[in-house]
Amino acid sequence: MAKIVTLGEIMLRLSPPGYERFLQASSFDVQYGGAEANVAASLAQLGHHTTFLSKIPNNSIGDAAVGTLARVGVDCSHIVRGGDRLGIYFLENGASVRASSVIYDRADSAITKASADEFDFDAVFADADLFHVSGITPVLSENARDITFAALKSAKEHGVCISFDLNYRAKLWTEDVEEKQAMLREMIKYADICFGNARDAAKCLGYSENGIDFINGDYAICVDETHMSNVVKTYNLKYLVTTLRNSISASDNGWSAAVCNGNTLYCGKQYDLHIIDRVGGGDSFASGFLHGITSGMSMEKSLEFAIAAAAIKHTIPGDINYIKEDEVLALMDSDGSGRVQR
Repeated sequence: MAKIVTLGEIMLRLSPPGYERFLQASSFDVQYGGAEANVAASLAQLGHHTTFLSKIPNNSIGDAAVGTLARVGVDCSHIVRGGDRLGIYFLENGASVRASSVIYDRADSAITKASADEFDFDAVFADADLFHVSGITPVLSENARDITFAALKSAKEHGVCISFDLNYRAKLWTEDVEEKQAMLREMIKYADICFGNARDAAKCLGYSENGIDFINGDYAICVDETHMSNVVKTYNLKYLVTTLRNSISASDNGWSAAVCNGNTLYCGKQYDLHIIDRVGGGDSFASGFLHGITSGMSMEKSLEFAIAAAAIKHTIPGDINYIKEDEVLALMDSDGSGRVQR
C-alpha cells in the first residue's frame, strides 16, 4: 500500500442531536473532521500509511482531535502542537425540503497562525507516494497559503504524485476573489490529479472558455466530455474527477461520478441514496479514487470504488467514513439494496 500525506485543518464539529434545529438544541453531539483529515482517515482504514500535517492546540480538545485520527491508524507524529484554538463548525442536519446549515467559527485557529518552517517537509515527503491537499486550506490565511506552497514544492521536488481537490466553499470566497484565483492557479500547476469540473475551475481558478458561463449556465456542460477534457489539457492534469449529485431533497440524492484523462470521459454507476449524513461525502469519494489509483486499479475501477465508498459514507454520522475495502467491493458487486449480511 502507498504512503500518503495530507495537509489541512481538523475542526471540532458541534451538531444538535438528530435533526433538531439550532433553536431547539439543549446539547450538541461532538465530532471532529476536516477535508484533508477525512481523506487521511479513510485511506488509513483502507490499508495505506497516511500522515496528516496540521497545527493543533496543545490542550485536551486538541488531544481529542488527534485521538480521532490516531484511532483509525493515521500517523499524527508530524502534527505541530500549539496555537490558541481549534476551529469549530456548527452543523444543523437538514431533512426532506430543509437543507443542512453550517456556521463556522474558525478565525485565528492554530493552522491559520502556523508557519511553514514548523514542518519538516523533507522528512515527510522523502519516501511518500502521494500528497493530497484541498483548495480550502490555502484560502484560510496568508500563513496557510505559505504552508501549502511550501508543501507542494517539497512534494514535487521529491517526485511525489500530487492530488488537489478544488473544494470550493462560498463562505471562504466572499472577498479577494481574483487574488485567491491567481493563487490557486499557481498551485494547480503542481497537481497530477484534480477533483472538480469546469464549474469548480471557473470559481476557484478563474477558468474560462470562449465566453461560456460555467458558473451560472447549464451544469451539464461543466461535466461533459468536451469541457472536462479541456480543463485537463489546460492545467496539464492526469485525471480530473467530479461527483455527479442529483439532489431530490436533503434526504434523498442520486449519486454518481465521472473521471476524465483528457482523451475519454468515464461515467460510473449511480446509487439512490437516503442520506444520514452528507458531510464528508466528497472527501470519502476522493479517498476512494486515490485508493484505487495507488492500488493499481484502472481509472474506471478506481472511480467505481470511489462512488461506492462515498455512497457508504452518506449512511454514517460524522465527517469520517468508517469503512473497509471488502465492504466497498461488496457494494460494487451488489444491487445496492442494503440486505442484511448473514
